[in-house]
Amino acid sequence: MRRARRWLIDYTGVAVGSAIVALALDWFLVPNRIAAGGVSGFATVVHHVFGWPVGVTMLVVNVPLFLASIRVLGLRFGVKTIFGTVVTSVLVDVLAPYVAPLTRDPALASIYGGVLAGIGIGVTFRYGGSTGGTDMAARLLNRLTSISVGRSLLIFDGFVIALAGVVFNPELALYAFLSVFVTSKAIDVIQEGSTYAKGAFIISEKAAEIGEKILYELERGVTALKGQGLYTRADREVLFVIVARHEIHRLSSLVHSVDPKAFMVITDVSDVLGEGFRMNEMGLES
Repeated sequence: MRRARRWLIDYTGVAVGSAIVALALDWFLVPNRIAAGGVSGFATVVHHVFGWPVGVTMLVVNVPLFLASIRVLGLRFGVKTIFGTVVTSVLVDVLAPYVAPLTRDPALASIYGGVLAGIGIGVTFRYGGSTGGTDMAARLLNRLTSISVGRSLLIFDGFVIALAGVVFNPELALYAFLSVFVTSKAIDVIQEGSTYAKGAFIISEKAAEIGEKILYELERGVTALKGQGLYTRADREVLFVIVARHEIHRLSSLVHSVDPKAFMVITDVSDVLGEGFRMNEMGLES
């Protein structure tokens, strides 16, 4: 029963993400000739040149990629990937007659289309699927050559965007690059969550006193790490603490009230698991 429920949730999530990607294509990218890389970008170019349906073209391109992936990689790239790709391709064509473009401004289309596509792709990733396309081609190229997956994706997306620049115009290719960038950032937010916490490394000769204040005034846990200055070879403690975004100023003031010469490194934290923290919709609570 639990396994069936998990299966239903996963495939529903992949379907929802695929639907969001389809809307991004129909609302923003395809009508404005924004070929933002990948199979969908190639299908966008083909659609405007030959009039072929975008979804059908995506399926035609993906079928040989599926077959090659099964032969070279086995089924480990996932049945959910096939499901997500088919759902996306079908919905792009099914929704197209009923969904009017929301803008004819290519800048707005590239930004909002990129955000929406990134959200959709990120959702499918969160549920173990994908919308297929060049990620399969990249994995194949990686297996057959020494080229990394990331570089392979860059090659395929660059080719599609360059093709759009030749077929349409260079300006639209620039908008396509913008859309790819926005999409990647949106995927990261969905995959990793927005930055809702900060981590701080604190180096000071008064580490013990600073640690006490963090524990009892800021009421945050703090860990003392053993460190050594490579120049002086002197042993020292390095404090590590995680705080909510709104607490970072208070932490800085507290540290420098004890030791104005303290050295602090503050970094973003996208996920915190453990006692003392829980994530709400807007930030981190204790």
